[in-house]
Amino acid sequence: MRRLRQIAGVPAMAVVKANAYGHDAPLLARTFLEHGATRLAVATLGEAHTLREAGITAPIMILGYVPAWQAAEAVALRLTCAVYDLELAHALARAASNHDWRVPVHINVDTGMSRLGLYHADPVQLTADVVAFIRALHALPTLHVEGLFTHFATADEADLSYAHTQLARFARVLAAITAAGVRPPVIHAANSAATLRLPAARFDLVRPGIACYGLHPSSDTPLPPDFQPVLTLASEIAQVKLVAAGTPASYGCTWVASRPSLLVTLPLGYADGLRRTAAWREVLLCGQRAPIVGRVCMDYVIVDATDVVSPQPLRCGDPVVLIGSQYDPHTGTLKQISAEEVAGWLGTINYEVTSMLMARIPRVAS
Repeated sequence: MRRLRQIAGVPAMAVVKANAYGHDAPLLARTFLEHGATRLAVATLGEAHTLREAGITAPIMILGYVPAWQAAEAVALRLTCAVYDLELAHALARAASNHDWRVPVHINVDTGMSRLGLYHADPVQLTADVVAFIRALHALPTLHVEGLFTHFATADEADLSYAHTQLARFARVLAAITAAGVRPPVIHAANSAATLRLPAARFDLVRPGIACYGLHPSSDTPLPPDFQPVLTLASEIAQVKLVAAGTPASYGCTWVASRPSLLVTLPLGYADGLRRTAAWREVLLCGQRAPIVGRVCMDYVIVDATDVVSPQPLRCGDPVVLIGSQYDPHTGTLKQISAEEVAGWLGTINYEVTSMLMARIPRVAS
């Protein structure tokens, strides 16, 4: 977080949605705040509620959709909401009338993501619509129009031309609201990739997400070399067994030992976030790669440890790493399986690999 702030040169709102990308939202939120983040961002009211229940009092913004029926709770929790229609704005204003504070809102402007936000295909009309929307919000005295933001669709791609198009559209909006005298004090646009690659997008605040966890925004947008992943996904051996050639393993008997094999069972399965439909191929055992064999079960996976060279016989409780690093005493080297490598196995991105790790996996800070 300190490095991201150093790179950006402006305050940072750390994005901790999806349980901090699968890491642990309360734990990481506190860590980010202790190391320089000034705000937090989530996707849903439920995620914000979890942080408030954990005792976090820092400003929290809901970047995503808030239905009008959740407005009262959002106000009671002193949250900042993204707004792009008057229905939510009026609901927030009504709810705020029961409290002695004004509710901060940030206006979402869709400059090319085609997801959420004020939108018009004609850029001239879009600027007029944004000015009119801000003035409509100013007519609601219990609201505080604190910010205005947009989101990039391709800031992590090799070709930044569309990101520059979005930035130009956003700049046109900013010029219009500045000329109209309705520019909010906090302007933001930069996600992790834009924080690293688009200095013109940093404005008053950056919104790093994936980079906060030491994970690369994409193969086209690697992190600086001094960044390291925060997360290690580890388990331990639940049982060790030697099976004869011809012995099947796991549901459907889709894998059959071609030789006498040493199999170890790990207490981790698809209910923990390991995919059943795509192969999580390997784990680190004694710092050596060992393949997962057979189908991933709800609560278990089976690993073929036959070729693992261990200084002593493998036994129940021995550590296993699925994401992260482990020392190999046989070669004296540190071996690694990265979230990016796992993403390649699964045909997805590192964001999904960590975000799909379920809450029943214990999170331990070290």
